[in-house]
Amino acid sequence: MTIRKQYQADVDALLSHRYDHGADYWTTPDKRLIKGSPFSTLECVHYLIELGMPPAEPLLKECADLIFSTWRSDGRFKLYPSGGIYPCHTVHAADALCHMGLASDKRLQKTFQHLLETQFGDGGWRCNKFTFGRGPETAYSNPLPTLVALSAFRFSDYLNKSPELDKAVAFLLDHWTIRKPIGPCHYGIGTLFMQVEYPFRNYNLFMYVYILSFYKRAKRDPRFLEALSALESKMKDDKIVIERNVPKLAQFSFCKKGEPSELATRRYHEILSNLTDEA
Repeated sequence: MTIRKQYQADVDALLSHRYDHGADYWTTPDKRLIKGSPFSTLECVHYLIELGMPPAEPLLKECADLIFSTWRSDGRFKLYPSGGIYPCHTVHAADALCHMGLASDKRLQKTFQHLLETQFGDGGWRCNKFTFGRGPETAYSNPLPTLVALSAFRFSDYLNKSPELDKAVAFLLDHWTIRKPIGPCHYGIGTLFMQVEYPFRNYNLFMYVYILSFYKRAKRDPRFLEALSALESKMKDDKIVIERNVPKLAQFSFCKKGEPSELATRRYHEILSNLTDEA
């Protein structure tokens, strides 16, 4: 996929934010790769790929080098110069690199191994950071980092071959039933989750169905099929309509709130293709 003329203005708009945080490639001089949302390094990499920029493009190769510069020998990624290294940091960095076609890199292979070794008992991934205090709900993993981990793993040889990933899928399917906010970061399935958001940034129905559609453990599960039906009920004229987006992306043509999105609809058709492959 290459950048279509209709999306060149979106690419130019992204590039106009390239130095917003004081250094190149949407970061800060001390490499805070998730600072400045929605124009952080990791997010902008995803947007550019979604808009059709080839991973071999020099800009994306430089971004990959920047992300890898934060990699640690134990497989984790340190996306801030100080403070703890959390699973959510590692999975987001790994997912961005996998989208750039680098899943076979030896460093990411180490990251995959690290993630499998640090999986929480319920099958997900969990940060030991209790911003909202402690309660019964914080005994669970965090659904969004778990979903992002599965997004990264779908590019790997572990896809549909690992019982550990099946357990992660089961955890997320259970959340469809639990629905209440769980995990130290309180991810719930409520009104905001059910609003279709694109591009994929937050824990929401569209991202949930899309990523789980790659996993055999989910494809025939009634909870997954119910979630897919909920997504399809929101479509208009067989197209995905964006219901929620961050205001700073309002000017971008590929993800306008309240309008159908061609690129989002492509992701929907990818879901259907994944289900067809299972038949």
